[in-house]
Amino acid sequence: MPQQAGGLGLDLLTTCAVTEELAGGCLATAFVWLQHRGLAMTLAAETTPAALRDQWLEPACQGKVRGGVALFGLIPGPPLLRARPAEGGWRLDGEAPWVTGWGLIDLVLVVARGPHDSVVSLILDAAAQPGLTVTRQRLAAVNASATVRLDFDGVVVPAERLARQEAFDPAESLRPDRLRVNGSLALGVVARCARLLGPGPLDDELAACRSRLDDAIAADAEAMAEARAAASELAVRATAALAVRDGSRSIMADTHPPRLAREALFLLVFGSRPAIKSVLLRQLGATAG
Repeated sequence: MPQQAGGLGLDLLTTCAVTEELAGGCLATAFVWLQHRGLAMTLAAETTPAALRDQWLEPACQGKVRGGVALFGLIPGPPLLRARPAEGGWRLDGEAPWVTGWGLIDLVLVVARGPHDSVVSLILDAAAQPGLTVTRQRLAAVNASATVRLDFDGVVVPAERLARQEAFDPAESLRPDRLRVNGSLALGVVARCARLLGPGPLDDELAACRSRLDDAIAADAEAMAEARAAASELAVRATAALAVRDGSRSIMADTHPPRLAREALFLLVFGSRPAIKSVLLRQLGATAG
């Protein structure tokens, strides 16, 4: 976030390093924080109306206002969530299956498919309101993230809460720089395993995987898909190695290995894309090379 708003003004690679450290400490915390970052970045964008920036950007940087995201309007294919003009603002209909931090956050950045093949970004109060149904999702990992499903049936968002409306571009969600940060979540789990295991070959694999992700930023979507898949696969192997090293006590619920293994399972599918999934299935031996 910009320094003048109370942020640190970090570049992408430094942000990825911070994300990795947070994920190595507590993936649930890192997960909630990343969603907040999504709202804050939207508030900081030059295209966002000045009134919204003036109201919420500085409090968001300070953590006085906390946010989540529902970005399902960006997903290619038939839209899960639609926005259309209504009296006094915008009407939302559809679903957002995964919204993190409910009960912890104040605002949700909702990105829905709008008229004329557009994408509409709206800032919604994270609170009970007419037409909104909230259902808690019970997760095998990072359950403390308080992730919910939101169902929208004519939820009206005031016109002044519109952050932007732009043409829908399916390739936008595949930009390598957009996909890089989530790779740091898997690296954080690997790094935690490496610290618990002690110095060894896993340290070199972690460094190589990090470099591969960094190099893919300037490459293309295919290179980033390969790098993201490699990070997730390494997290699975790292947690398995830790469990084997620790032996039978690894099946005890209050130890590190089972939690980290569940987190690695979570990261096989979180923030994924079809290309990442295909590479992972190949790496895991489920499909032909």
